[in-house]
Amino acid sequence: MAPAPGPTQDQLPGDEGAVQPPVVLRARQGPVATVTMNRPEYRNAQNSAMTYALDDAFQEAAADDEVKVVVLAGAGGHFSSGHDIGTPGRDAHLPHPRRAGLWWDHCGKAGAESRFARESEVYLGMCRRWRELPKPVIASVQGACVAGGLMLAWVCDLIVASEDAFFADPVVRMGIPGVEYFAHPWVLPPRVAKELLYTGDRMSARRAHELGMVNRVVPRAELAVRTEELALRVAAMPRMGLALAKRAVNQAEDLQGLHSGLDAAFGLHHLAHAHNAETAADPLGGVGIRAMKERGA
Repeated sequence: MAPAPGPTQDQLPGDEGAVQPPVVLRARQGPVATVTMNRPEYRNAQNSAMTYALDDAFQEAAADDEVKVVVLAGAGGHFSSGHDIGTPGRDAHLPHPRRAGLWWDHCGKAGAESRFARESEVYLGMCRRWRELPKPVIASVQGACVAGGLMLAWVCDLIVASEDAFFADPVVRMGIPGVEYFAHPWVLPPRVAKELLYTGDRMSARRAHELGMVNRVVPRAELAVRTEELALRVAAMPRMGLALAKRAVNQAEDLQGLHSGLDAAFGLHHLAHAHNAETAADPLGGVGIRAMKERGA
């Protein structure tokens, strides 16, 4: 069955007739498929168009018998600044095809019926879906890897970071306990996870490597080459062996509580949205993209 069609381009107000660049680029060289987020002018902020284009690319890589390893990268100076909360291509109001779950569409609904349905699909649901891709995925991270960008890196099996990369989850500034895919206590020691959340500060690539969140730190100019070298080394292993090894480790994480922990934290995330909707300017606590930038995110 062919995947349900999803948006693949930015929808810019007042420019409906113009063809915009693809928000995700796909390429394959030998056994390595490279999937590149392509909104560099917005630090690869993830709108729904990008989410479904990423899903298309991952499905294509999973189905291609020639592909052994997938690399996830970001065009331009940054891997990803997170979810799109304020660019001209923001499309949270548009319907989505619902591939990650069977919740109803969010459009035309109010309150939690809208937000919970949408975020169950495009955030938590898609991250879980991509984590289960039966081929190794390597994140190639430069610059900002913030909030929703952190989620994308965390669902990858390996992370290669440039020396200028930094990691942060600043959404506590919105009164929200963390991003939707709340893997913090599994990828970091609990006290470090709390520090990351409580302060909203950036974590350097070197610090992330010391803590085991990042596999390798390399010079920025060598990021693509060094990522490819690792991908080719992994690709030399048997495909079935890689798939089973990945599943074994993922199952071990789930037995350690990852799956149920994600569900519990997702509920708290939406409690925060509901609280903000009642007590602040909006479900984001009135903290938009400008405010996040001013506060160092």
